[in-house]
Amino acid sequence: MSKPLILGTRGSDLALTQARMTEAALKAQGIEVQIEVIKTIGDKRPDLKLSEFSQGDNPVVDKGIFTKELEEALIRGDIDFAVHSLKDVPTELGEGFEICATLPRADIADVLLTTEPALVDDLSRLSEATIATSSVRRARQLVWMYPGIKVVDIRGNVPTRIQKLVESDDWTGIMLARAGIERLGIYTPGEGSFEIDGTTVYAIELKADSFLPAAGQGAVGMEIRSENTAAREALATINDASTFTRVLAERAFLDRLKAGCQTPVGAYTWFENDGETLAMSVRVFNEEEPGAEPFVAQVSGAAGDPAALADNLMALKATP
Repeated sequence: MSKPLILGTRGSDLALTQARMTEAALKAQGIEVQIEVIKTIGDKRPDLKLSEFSQGDNPVVDKGIFTKELEEALIRGDIDFAVHSLKDVPTELGEGFEICATLPRADIADVLLTTEPALVDDLSRLSEATIATSSVRRARQLVWMYPGIKVVDIRGNVPTRIQKLVESDDWTGIMLARAGIERLGIYTPGEGSFEIDGTTVYAIELKADSFLPAAGQGAVGMEIRSENTAAREALATINDASTFTRVLAERAFLDRLKAGCQTPVGAYTWFENDGETLAMSVRVFNEEEPGAEPFVAQVSGAAGDPAALADNLMALKATP
């Protein structure tokens, strides 16, 4: 009997849920897995804003705040592969690392959670609201779409953020990915609301083609050391090809853009012509000029060459 593959993951409720999803998929293929929980600097310092990790004497650049320790465990051989929320993984991986597989993608929409029922039927009220989010992408899109809105920072795992909303007298709502709250069993699509400590929380899904999600949002990706052939072959048995193609295009655009975790950019992909064509829409805000209009573009091309979409978008961005 071969020894089990060691799966590395963060310890949050959502990370563990995604690790167990991966474990179940592999076990269905007859592959045994052992889960190893590893704390990242992002987990250890929930008091810091995401932007503050890149400051000081020992900065952690890009989104490595949620992946650095997992990659160190891969280098040591403590784990065979790491399971990530793919939107948290830097687009430029270190030498010898690669994303080799993805699970089937969840819904990619962002969801506004609020305790104010009036917002459900009238999102124009957001222009007078205070919304908490840790995402610069969400913040800039909210300000662009609803002038007058106030956006504040929030940290913590998903249940903690929802609890903060319920307890706050100042916030109108918070923004989260639908995939996370759905995977945790907090939100059931179509129901529109749920109860927390006797308080009704309303869930308003924002259409992904108008409020663009993060690249990789809703996707669970597996990272390996490139020389680990056994892990690569095992993970290939659970790879979802359509998800993998879409996130390749999205991550390729971020890579061409040299985008980091503080770059406000949304990317939305979908298939056309029975899967033969891949289309991508992007919205990129200027980091240095908060009031500037974003770059908005849409392209399509052969699904077999997702990176070409990124190149075409960059060509459009470079055109005066």
